Amino acid sequence: MSEEAAGDALDMEAPPIEVRGLVSRFGANIIHQDLDLTIPRGEVVGVVGGSGSGKSVLLNTIIGLREPQGGSVRIFGQDIRYAKRRQWTAIERRWGVLFQAGALWSNLTVKENVAAPMFEHTDMRKGEVGELADLKIALAGLPAGAGALKPSELSGGMIKRAGLARALALDPELLFLDEPTSGLDPISAAAFDTLIGDLSDSLRLTVFMITHDLDSLYTITDQVAVIADKKIVAMAPVRELEHSDHPWVKSYFQGARGRAAADVGKAETRHGAR
Repeated sequence: MSEEAAGDALDMEAPPIEVRGLVSRFGANIIHQDLDLTIPRGEVVGVVGGSGSGKSVLLNTIIGLREPQGGSVRIFGQDIRYAKRRQWTAIERRWGVLFQAGALWSNLTVKENVAAPMFEHTDMRKGEVGELADLKIALAGLPAGAGALKPSELSGGMIKRAGLARALALDPELLFLDEPTSGLDPISAAAFDTLIGDLSDSLRLTVFMITHDLDSLYTITDQVAVIADKKIVAMAPVRELEHSDHPWVKSYFQGARGRAAADVGKAETRHGAR
């Protein structure tokens, strides 16, 4: 490796995500103030918060779609505000993103959507890309014929899985999920949770998952980070958050829906299912 390239290398021993003192605002409206968050390597971390708490703003800031008004965001040790082009390329090769609505290109087939990151970031030949795209489609739990379909021909659950296949295209170490079970029926949501849990274990993924789905929190997360009062007010395994004294955390996890999810979670948790 050249001296210049070595200087641009990411620190693979650093936490995948480190946010320090984040400030986010829209005009005079402050969304985040002095928000700190560290995502440990190899964990599935759920991120929850009330409406308007800035969950998606946080995600968009971490992946560079929005500039913070203060603080820092480091990915694998690299402050993204000062990342050079080749550093950004290295970062993007190590993460995958599943947006809430799938964000698939409507004029491309599922296979073409999944292949797009490979053509952008690798020198693989067309045949190799096609074979790998088929593998990712299967890995996401889609039927063999799904690759030839356009997004308009897919069900909501299939769109989520197609978006996941594209997010996995480059064998990422870090996976971002924005409301992955939103809009799915309970059976499809449970199947998607199982898929994410299996993939995170088998591929050793670090997962940053925005969700309001209590069942997901109980079944596949290692920890849950709670956004309230414009910052992270708690980060702990979901069972510990059940005993929090913070008003929002208490109402979220000790309300009727939270208690119901907790009862279901007793039967099958992420660690208990292993």
